[in-house]
Amino acid sequence: MTLEICVDDIAGFDAAIAGGADRIELCAALALGGLTPPPSLIAASMIATARAAPIPVHMLVRPREGGFHYSASEAALIAADITTAAEAGLAGVVIGASRADHGLDTDLLASLVAHARTLGTARNTPLSLTLHRAIDLCADLPAALDAAIALGFDRVLTSGGEPKAIDGAAMLETLHRRAAGRIVILAGSGIDAGNVASILATGIDEIHASCGSVTAENGSADDARERRFGFTAPGRRHTDAARVHALKAVLVDTLAERVDQRT
Repeated sequence: MTLEICVDDIAGFDAAIAGGADRIELCAALALGGLTPPPSLIAASMIATARAAPIPVHMLVRPREGGFHYSASEAALIAADITTAAEAGLAGVVIGASRADHGLDTDLLASLVAHARTLGTARNTPLSLTLHRAIDLCADLPAALDAAIALGFDRVLTSGGEPKAIDGAAMLETLHRRAAGRIVILAGSGIDAGNVASILATGIDEIHASCGSVTAENGSADDARERRFGFTAPGRRHTDAARVHALKAVLVDTLAERVDQRT
């Protein structure tokens, strides 16, 4: 059982580790679905990992908000950011790209995968490759999964083609069965301690979550002043270590139950 927590600041990173995360997805701007994090956050995450716990950090590479149909210039940015991740010593990258019709851009993805593999060889440590939720926009998810396998991805982050994973559970089970050990299905979007059991029932054993809590609207006078100037949004989310811990506890209990059943 693996719990991946996505974070977009160093406080979130610390909270994820405190709550028991097994892996971190590092990004910026979670409110926009996540964007490529800045170099300063990448460096800080590596320092924090070395200090607190030796867990892998995977970097989301997404150069802008919106869809995943990228121009040649944007593709060059993605390649450069993969290089940054490799040189920083991160364990992996999370990438995706679509055609105009929302199908996977297999040509661009093949180029990016080859680039990542070359960088991994150069540093003598492979970069783990996750295909992100660009796959959820595809009309035929099982076929897209086959494409991801052929491209050489290690895992696919997906909500089963629905905005929330709980609503895509049937498709998640289909994808897990189709993967048949050839690729990992990482289920994500809207998962928490209250609904993760339904996701785990599909057979999936890697979970992706943000475990965010919303800052109270009636915060301090300073908070109100910052909102008045537009420097912060009302109801800003932050990674909640207690929610991470609660979600991890369900995964641990489920794993124990599976072991008991096998013995």
